[in-house]
Amino acid sequence: MSRPEPELGTAAEYGRLTGREVDAVAASRGLVPDDLEVRLRADASSRNAVLALFAVGIGWLLIGSIFGEIASIKLHSPEFLTNHAWLTFGRVRTAHLHAVNYGWATAALIGMSLWLMPRLVHSELRDGRYAILGAVLFTIGIAIGIVAVLAGYSDGMEWLEAPRWVAGPFLVVGGGLIGFSLFRTVLARKSEHLYVSVWYILGAFIWFPMLYLVGKWPTYTGVESAAANWFFAHNVLGFWLTAMSLGGAYYFIPKVLGRPVYSYQLSVVGFWSLVMFYSLNGMHHLVGGPLPTWMITTSIVASVFMFIPVVATAINLHMTVVGRFGALRYSPTLRFVVIGSLSYTAVSLQGSFTALREVNRVTHFTHWTVAHSHVGGYAFVTFLAFGAIYYIVPRLVGREWPSERLIRWHFNLVLGGIALYVVALSWAGVLQGLALLDPATPFAESVRVTLPGLWGRTLAGLILTAGHVVFAYHFWLMVRKPGVATRTRPPLHEVRPVLYTAEAEAGRR
Repeated sequence: MSRPEPELGTAAEYGRLTGREVDAVAASRGLVPDDLEVRLRADASSRNAVLALFAVGIGWLLIGSIFGEIASIKLHSPEFLTNHAWLTFGRVRTAHLHAVNYGWATAALIGMSLWLMPRLVHSELRDGRYAILGAVLFTIGIAIGIVAVLAGYSDGMEWLEAPRWVAGPFLVVGGGLIGFSLFRTVLARKSEHLYVSVWYILGAFIWFPMLYLVGKWPTYTGVESAAANWFFAHNVLGFWLTAMSLGGAYYFIPKVLGRPVYSYQLSVVGFWSLVMFYSLNGMHHLVGGPLPTWMITTSIVASVFMFIPVVATAINLHMTVVGRFGALRYSPTLRFVVIGSLSYTAVSLQGSFTALREVNRVTHFTHWTVAHSHVGGYAFVTFLAFGAIYYIVPRLVGREWPSERLIRWHFNLVLGGIALYVVALSWAGVLQGLALLDPATPFAESVRVTLPGLWGRTLAGLILTAGHVVFAYHFWLMVRKPGVATRTRPPLHEVRPVLYTAEAEAGRR
């Protein structure tokens, strides 16, 4: 075993556990003391980088929520905040997208990956200082990009508006340093087997640089530019946010339940069929556009074939949970991750359905698409990130979350908010699409029918923002005010959770 880096400390120092206590905790958890020590060393090695990324991500979540709410109000009250150019809809909406997708979701999932990888490969995080420096540069790049967009400087491509020559260098160097630390950790691994979560996370860090290079290549013009834009915009969901989120789902569900994933073979099918079919999906956003028909048709066929990885993953995760749904009562991590996994199934099947020309001609250019993207970006990705943070942070700060009530408020607010958001905009989108297809209906009528849904969107945004404020306040209590913690020992000291299943109830009687 290689000697640990001095700044990481030893497992016994982490959480102020003595060697005897480590042995006692290992015995109570049914672990070999050496295995427990590996986990403690892994957690200690990634602690600073992970907490910094979570804090930055939550900050961007709050900022992005405010921008999103302003943009939403402008859709039904266009005179709202019109005296300043930087607050116009086009700039504020783009700032919202960058803040929540790159600032929040990306930072939170990278933090999760930096914590997961050392545990899964039984090695400490290598070059953690580079990861922290990378996180700082990445955050600066996002901030520069958002300020530039608000100031009116944009590359004019969906999901890629941040100026390539100003924000791009910070994003590339910052992401590269984080990836360097992650790959160095994998190369130093002590486990021979690479768990399925490692496949997805490593894949994400290989795919994203390629996508960014293609999307930001400066010589595209016209139709080429549109094709490259949607190649990036769709695949950054599937090969970046989705890949890291699925890596988290495959870790946290079995981990919380204390049982292995249902099928290794289904994991293989799900991973490689995702790689095969998802990369071709992006052109279905350009149905009816001036692209060769074969490109659009190939994309539609690949979108339909996405049912293979989606169903394989859904069966695998569902069968891992089946019989243990009672555990959702006590575990906030499981609640968020299971609902996020269900949302992955829903949004993927909905995407395959929407890619069909007969459906696309109704839903394209309507609010249906916005609702669909929020099922993926929020109900799936963000819920996975929430669940990961609830699981990881107690293991890094050595105490439990201060308030179960705040967790319940957070969960109920964001679940109710996203449900209202999706229902309101899906309904408005269908009405809008049908009105647009009717030549006898004036265009103004296609706008009027969406107003109830747009008001519902604004109300949902307020509810979601309230949930984010509760979550941010709870996170601040957790990391900044140790005095309010109800427990002084790390979660490893907790007794095994009691599952309220039908069998347990029968035994109790």
